[in-house]
Amino acid sequence: MKIKEIPWYNRPGVRLKRKGVGILSDAELLAVVLGRGNTKENAVDISNRVLKSYNFDVLSTLSFHELKSEFKDQVPAMKVLAMFEIFRRTSKLLKKGFKVKIKNADDVYKYFKDELMVKNKEHFYALFLDTKNRIIGEELISVGTLNASIIHPREVFSSAIKAAASSVVIVHNHPSGECMPSKEDEEVTKMLCDAGDLLRIKVLDHVIIGKDGFVGLKDKCGL
Repeated sequence: MKIKEIPWYNRPGVRLKRKGVGILSDAELLAVVLGRGNTKENAVDISNRVLKSYNFDVLSTLSFHELKSEFKDQVPAMKVLAMFEIFRRTSKLLKKGFKVKIKNADDVYKYFKDELMVKNKEHFYALFLDTKNRIIGEELISVGTLNASIIHPREVFSSAIKAAASSVVIVHNHPSGECMPSKEDEEVTKMLCDAGDLLRIKVLDHVIIGKDGFVGLKDKCGL
């Protein structure tokens, strides 16, 4: 069935305009994003089929090629990929800004979880704080396996000095989902803490984010 064959008053776009976006089902919302179907399925049918296999939370983690396979076309795959990236950026703006005060590792986890939990490679960030532990900046330091030969203090602290940071929080994800620190994580942490002490820019914590939680090395390793 084509969208045009659905009674006009039951079409997702019409229902959205008449009754508001909150009245739409998950499949109808996704159909609005897709805009159109193909010669075999309308947008609602495609959405229902895909959502039988994936909830939105799982769908948001799929790669372009996985989405292309599910939607059987690259255009809807690009639309859905862009939709979830807009969600993440909007969430970042709403929840974070640059006046958030970091009190503990849980605050760091909430700040980064939407962004890092969907990454399939390790992303290593430095979060720069002022004297009141408010965020004044952040920087992606590296992408890939974390070890002391790749992460160098100059990459972290040169940006911290430019931001006039009083302290730094180190953050990275474990794509495996397991958030317990490795030996390499601990070595990198110690190296950066030692460098921070010399520069008088304290490393407050190193937070590792997994799929189901986080670990702060401050408590585990006694930073």
